[in-house]
Amino acid sequence: MGRLARTVFRLRPEQVAHRVRLRTQRAALRRWPDAGRRLLETPRPAVVGWPSCFTPVDARTPTRWPSFDELHDGVITLLGHTGKLGDPADWRQLHEPQLWRYHLHYWDWAWTLALQEDQDTARAVFAGWWRSWQQATVFGRYDEWAPYVASLRAWSWCGLYRHLIAGESHEGRFLDALWLHLRFLRPHIERDVGGNHLVKNLKALLGLAIFFGQQRLLDRTLRALARETSRQILPDGGHFERAPAYHCQVLTDLIDIAELLEAVRGHSPEWLTTAITRMRRFLGLVMLPDGTVPLFNDGYPVPDELVGELRPGPPAADGITLLPDSGLAVLRTGELFVTADVGEPCPRGLPAHAHADTLSFLFYDGTRRVVTEAGTSTYDACARRHFERSTGGHSTVEIDGTDSTEVWGAFRAGRRAGVHVVDSTGGADRGGELVLTAEHDGYRHLAGSPVHRRTWRLSDSELRVCDEARGHGRHRLVSRVFLSPEVPPEQADRFGGGWRIEPAGLATGWERIEQGKVLIRETTAQLPWGEEFRYSTSERKGAQ
Repeated sequence: MGRLARTVFRLRPEQVAHRVRLRTQRAALRRWPDAGRRLLETPRPAVVGWPSCFTPVDARTPTRWPSFDELHDGVITLLGHTGKLGDPADWRQLHEPQLWRYHLHYWDWAWTLALQEDQDTARAVFAGWWRSWQQATVFGRYDEWAPYVASLRAWSWCGLYRHLIAGESHEGRFLDALWLHLRFLRPHIERDVGGNHLVKNLKALLGLAIFFGQQRLLDRTLRALARETSRQILPDGGHFERAPAYHCQVLTDLIDIAELLEAVRGHSPEWLTTAITRMRRFLGLVMLPDGTVPLFNDGYPVPDELVGELRPGPPAADGITLLPDSGLAVLRTGELFVTADVGEPCPRGLPAHAHADTLSFLFYDGTRRVVTEAGTSTYDACARRHFERSTGGHSTVEIDGTDSTEVWGAFRAGRRAGVHVVDSTGGADRGGELVLTAEHDGYRHLAGSPVHRRTWRLSDSELRVCDEARGHGRHRLVSRVFLSPEVPPEQADRFGGGWRIEPAGLATGWERIEQGKVLIRETTAQLPWGEEFRYSTSERKGAQ
């Protein structure tokens, strides 16, 4: 109960009110779906559609979607996992994880069909999938009618209409279904969750308003989106959920919205283009040397093709690049590159994608990963999910077996670490060495009120990570450094210095685990306490 109270305490009162409202509405729809449908059904207006000159990002990144042959055969691959819907199609897929089911109902994968040269065959395949979906699903129920899922599906259907539906015998029924999505989403905006969910809701409503020529809805949605953009896009350009993978999602959404408005009106609002520019700059600064997006907090690998469409800004220059609002720091000199998490774990009222990873870091020698973390392989509430969110799943220090941020459930967080950057200097003042020091109070509730302070010292030939724990009393301290699978076992053995080497499963995507190693050093000591991790390039064979 205390953990729940510490979580709810941080929510805004209006979030709680919206949660009660939405849950009541969803419960009513599940109980009386036919009545709910009749209540929402109104005469459908004439269709305006989207301008033919507008092409959403989904249509410009075709390698993300299943192959045409698969869809033709009733098979679909999502998140790297292949499923067969069967005949008749089983759209509920209860044997699959919920995230896979969500992706099934997004319908963004149908862009594979829209991009085929043989449009007659593609339209026939789409018609078969769509009719079976209409017959198998119940309005307002289950995963397919979660507001987030319905938002992505509505956007996809608006874009697919011209390619796959216009002129077909089922066009009228399809448009009725799309109009029902608009009527459903208006009272089901996820203001209780907020964040990227709310952006997806508003994006869908904006797309639907343009599609059906609803000017008042379009203006109202744009005003709401402007408020959310000013709130969610931080001054340094990062998305406020502090998960770079979700930063990419929201940036994709804003690019789609801006380009659709430009196609309709000839311009997009200045506040929108400014936000996109800042987000692109942030993304460029945090990109890793191998061209990938860092996966702090929740997230899955962002496809290269999508990263290219997002057009990140220039990379971080040599020196220290501190992004104080997002809480990320980049240290770069010579061939060595460090990205450190020195910020708040999540927004006050949105803990869903937070990890207990304060003061963790990623480290590259050239384009080779050296230090990494456990990553994210699942959103299901299970032991693996708990490990991946815990302090023990990150390259940082754990005290007395507790997490620096009180993560629990699949998407909850109670007590949270407060972080302070103490020092950020480098260059001539430090003899060419870059120095970043930060500390957090995530263990303040323990006896003796320990404070973890970490200093990164980076030169062109060496990384030193110095940890201190200040406070009182005796405590059990465990330091972990996760080594990338790119570090050969014989090189991992060279770290020495009292580190124990153990195997560790590292997430490389949804439900994909790769075997790596973790260095562990544990002790019970009287505070204050300190130790150091060192990596040297004097021998490119390993570290010491």
